[in-house]
Amino acid sequence: MSKTELEQDKLWDDFFKQENLGAASLEECEAALNHLIQGIRGLDEQAMEAVQARLDSLTKPQGSLGVLETIAKQLGGIQGQPWPEVEKKAILVMAGDHGVVAEGVSAFPQEVTPQMFYNFLSGGAGINVLARHANADVICTDVGMAFPLDPPELMVHRIMNGTHNMALGPAMSRKEALLSLLTGAKIARQAIDSGVNVLATGEVGIGNTTPSAAIISLITGLPPQEVTGRGTGLDDAGLIRKQEVIARSIEINQPDPQDGMDVLSKIGGLEIGALAGAILQAAFSRVPILLDGVISTAAALIATRLCPTARFFLIPSHSSVEIGHITALKELDLKPIMHLDFRLGEGTGAAIGFHLLDASIRILNEMATFESAGVSSKN
Repeated sequence: MSKTELEQDKLWDDFFKQENLGAASLEECEAALNHLIQGIRGLDEQAMEAVQARLDSLTKPQGSLGVLETIAKQLGGIQGQPWPEVEKKAILVMAGDHGVVAEGVSAFPQEVTPQMFYNFLSGGAGINVLARHANADVICTDVGMAFPLDPPELMVHRIMNGTHNMALGPAMSRKEALLSLLTGAKIARQAIDSGVNVLATGEVGIGNTTPSAAIISLITGLPPQEVTGRGTGLDDAGLIRKQEVIARSIEINQPDPQDGMDVLSKIGGLEIGALAGAILQAAFSRVPILLDGVISTAAALIATRLCPTARFFLIPSHSSVEIGHITALKELDLKPIMHLDFRLGEGTGAAIGFHLLDASIRILNEMATFESAGVSSKN
């Protein structure tokens, strides 16, 4: 490693050691994000070939375990070894509120966001139950809720008290969007440094299916009517209003669909940015990251606009009931590994996905080969 590279790595480390990333300048934030993106490399093809050779030697017709074989091969390519491991798991639940709820796009009030956040912390939410079942940690981070939390230490990573109303102008400034990305990267990095080697995305935020649908509509080029669902349970009139708000937000802000930062700052959300940052950090650290539903997948669209190579580190856990989700996955050229009819969010689908990762590793490690079992292979 050159002297310049060592100096850049030190600057990178020092940046994330700051307790308050908001104290950094715009230029420092830009440099940190660029360092993160430039450090992302593709999958290890040699390791993937070794995993494939092992899979083909097992006592089964080749490819007969479908998605489990695909996952095992991808994990090998991500970790760069022919015997990939799933050790410590964590679900990163990012919380943020949205100014666009003033337009009547949600059936629930914004007060629900902190109420659910406390529920996560006390272990009583759906994600907590499913995470315990998967032997995974739940790491909750407030990056932008609108209401105060008690104790105040819970707000240490808060960037702002919810986004601005994107139907009237940009949801946030460029620096605020950068901070959301870098805060998500920091939380992911801390988890990885603690020994986590598989991550998953989760979120909470009343109104967050609206910016998610806006991101999907803009990047895919499809009209809001084709990618916008009912979210928390809107009636027909509410759904039409939500679609109109999305169309207006895109028209007013004119985000560049090729520029992930522009999209995030103008029609995104703080928790969406934090999830995108976590995805970039996972790719940088060569750690697989399971996507949950439509909000997480909108975040993946932002992350892959910033760094297309990050796509190879994503494992889409399921197909959400939200109509824009499959469209977003197709844009990413990803296929969901399960169909569960989920629409809760929180990371619940990703938590179930952990079990398939465990199963793929056990097949690779424990299943006998034709030779070891004395079974005749195909002629």
